Amino acid sequence: MASKQTTPGICYLVGAGPGDPGLLTLKGKECIEAADVLVYDYLCNPEHLRHARPGTERIYVGKKAGDHTLKQDEINALIVKLTTEGKTVTRLKGGDPVLFGRGAEEAAELRAAGVKFEIVPGITSAIAGPAYAGIPVTHRSHASQLTIFTGHEDPTKPDTSLNYAKLAQADGTKVFLMGVERIDEITREFIKHGASPDTPMALVRWATHKHQQTLVATLGTMAAKVKEVGFKAPAVAVVGDVVTERPELNWFEERPLFGRKIVVTRTRAQASVLSRQLSQLGADVIEIPTIRIAPVEDQYSFGELVQDCHTYDWIIFTSPNGVDAFFTMFDKLYNDARSIGGARIACIGPGTAEKLKARHLAVDLMPDKKNYVAEGLVKAFKDHQNMENVKVLWVRAAETREVIANELSGMGAIVDECLAYRTVAETEDNLEALARLKEEGADMITFTSASTFEHFLNLKVDLPEGIKIASIGPITSAAIKAHGFTVDVEAKENSIPGLVAAVEKFWK
Repeated sequence: MASKQTTPGICYLVGAGPGDPGLLTLKGKECIEAADVLVYDYLCNPEHLRHARPGTERIYVGKKAGDHTLKQDEINALIVKLTTEGKTVTRLKGGDPVLFGRGAEEAAELRAAGVKFEIVPGITSAIAGPAYAGIPVTHRSHASQLTIFTGHEDPTKPDTSLNYAKLAQADGTKVFLMGVERIDEITREFIKHGASPDTPMALVRWATHKHQQTLVATLGTMAAKVKEVGFKAPAVAVVGDVVTERPELNWFEERPLFGRKIVVTRTRAQASVLSRQLSQLGADVIEIPTIRIAPVEDQYSFGELVQDCHTYDWIIFTSPNGVDAFFTMFDKLYNDARSIGGARIACIGPGTAEKLKARHLAVDLMPDKKNYVAEGLVKAFKDHQNMENVKVLWVRAAETREVIANELSGMGAIVDECLAYRTVAETEDNLEALARLKEEGADMITFTSASTFEHFLNLKVDLPEGIKIASIGPITSAAIKAHGFTVDVEAKENSIPGLVAAVEKFWK
């Protein structure tokens, strides 16, 4: 009898980049997606973990000064054990895995154990951090040489491997990592060995993250300034004339929403669009999904209406979720898009229109851009045609207001309501974000529908003192005000771009 074969394991030693989710490499993302187990560090952005498949095991092995979840030899043993078991292990390390990241040691342990591994380079904070602070590490006018070293060693200990005499006299830019706790000793050693105390210097804390901070001083004054403002690790230090370029090249910290913490309460699947647009403006986004989309219980009735969609004069979609649910069922019933027949299509706003466009379906009717609500769509129909005996299929959520059915029926239309999905409370996918809101607070919270607001209230979470409330439009605002809250921002155009524009204007 043939022996049972086991799948050989592999460990990917992946540089997760400096923090900005967009700086994770494509190869790194592929390794996360392929993983059976993720073993990740303190400096890894939790956003990266979302690329993992459902059910992927996650093991946190974070290490920071004086606080180690696991010692390095224990981490080595862990990844060897998991890989030997035949699993695909992705070991996520902040920045680059082998630039002061001990990735080479982990690779050696894997090699000694006879298991496969790959090293996947990552963007290092030594270069990305200064760049995000408007400081190029090399510049034709200032430096054509770059020296990178670790500040983690104590420069005053007798057996230090760093030669401060050579470092102090080296041409060009000097960058060191993990040295904030020893900034006094390091700068003193530089000056002691001949570096000018007037040399420009900068520290970039939480580089490339939305809460990045930059402190500028000189080699001679930095230690005192760090103590004065309470500047903490993790930070990248830059020493050299390139620091003088910051006033001209600083871009990341000058975006309109930089430093603002904004809560997004849409479903997890939908939050990305709003979160991305706010992030691009510099906001630190906390995603707290208050609802999730669930199938309707009566799938048979839903399927019957979708099957008969070609018999209607109009099909109305009032949300992107409705489009997704409708065509998920449609694709089960038909294998030809033309089976939708000659029905014309109406929708309530641009987000829904984009979903239909992705299906190569044109929208025949939509309200004007300042009126993306049910009442606006009803008005559009009144202005468009006589609705007497017109057959309409309205694809909607189970909880939607009855405005469209009532008004169109009153105009003589024959309206069938196609319940395509329902919204239910999200109780599991928001615990970490809720803890962060409680701990850190926020400047603003956004609501894109009455249901997101009402389900947020059901979470029984106190809003931080002084937080502002932003609403996508009048219906959502009415729900917020009905519970005694003040709406500080309301989008003039009831859409995600309209909400983003309103938020940006508010903070200008």
